[in-house]
Amino acid sequence: MRLGMMMCGLVLALAAAARAAEGGDGAAGFSFKDEPGQYLDILLDGKIAARYMYAHDTSTKDRLVETYKPYLHIFDAQGKAPITKGTGGVFPHHRGIFIGFNKITFNGKPYDRWHMKGGEIVHEKFTVQKAGADEATITSQANWNSDAGQPPIMVEERTMTFRRAPTPGRILVDYTSVLAAPNGAVKLQPDPEHSGVQYRPAAELDTKKTLYVFPKENADARKDVDLPWVGETYTLHDNQYSVVEMNHPQNPKGIKYSAYRDYGRFGAFLDTTTIAQGQSLTLKFRFLIADGAMPETGMIQKCWDEFAGVATPSPVPALTTKPAETAAPAKPKAPAKKKDTTKAPA
Repeated sequence: MRLGMMMCGLVLALAAAARAAEGGDGAAGFSFKDEPGQYLDILLDGKIAARYMYAHDTSTKDRLVETYKPYLHIFDAQGKAPITKGTGGVFPHHRGIFIGFNKITFNGKPYDRWHMKGGEIVHEKFTVQKAGADEATITSQANWNSDAGQPPIMVEERTMTFRRAPTPGRILVDYTSVLAAPNGAVKLQPDPEHSGVQYRPAAELDTKKTLYVFPKENADARKDVDLPWVGETYTLHDNQYSVVEMNHPQNPKGIKYSAYRDYGRFGAFLDTTTIAQGQSLTLKFRFLIADGAMPETGMIQKCWDEFAGVATPSPVPALTTKPAETAAPAKPKAPAKKKDTTKAPA
């Protein structure tokens, strides 16, 4: 009955054993390397697989902008460079794997913790750091600050668990965010472009080669609700990378995916959700990262089954593959009307 789950688990175990046997630039398995106050590297077989950027530096305006939110970089297979976006460039608030909402209401006031207008999301401490041969887990506690000197909008526990992915994937990241509202009710409103848990490829990608895949025939990202997963393939420095974001069935219903931009930012966002004072909201997503073309659909579905804990293997879904939408060209401005300086006859 659990054939799909067993097969995905078996493939994960075999991949772990094979790759651990290959070794790397250091000890086999997962480990950490911390640059205190700046970032935490998650190493796999001695190579950087991911880097959690957690600095918060208010010494200058530029440093504040660079460090106003924590996020997760994914690195290439060699562990040399991120394949996700960092600071700067167009849309400087897009960074790696991140979470944010631009329409937050707290104590009767609106807040934007997507563009980070007027406040920051501040990593306070790590409450969990565990690494071993088969997986690594970190939990970052962060405050979603409101106004200066006032209690935070939310207190977040962000847990990221890293595992080897089944071939042809390279790494799995299970991303769980628990958003607590200790100081008053919090209302989160949807915005397909500016909310949710998102993945942003490096800015240097080739925008003409970005593709999206959906596990549904004739899929429409702007209408479809509660898809189990959505994937993207992008090209960076002539190398292809594929990423799938999986939606856990325990997440709130009404989730949609913003998945059509040629610059590659895509991810899941919520319907209108209110967190009562003293309560919390839990969001669970899995990211499957692969080097090269998108993995076979059946393999992705099996890994979603394992993530979701379904009792019966899901059928392999039909697939819709769509090229990214290019940004609409700016409309030319109408020529300014010349002011009539002709004087009327006396």
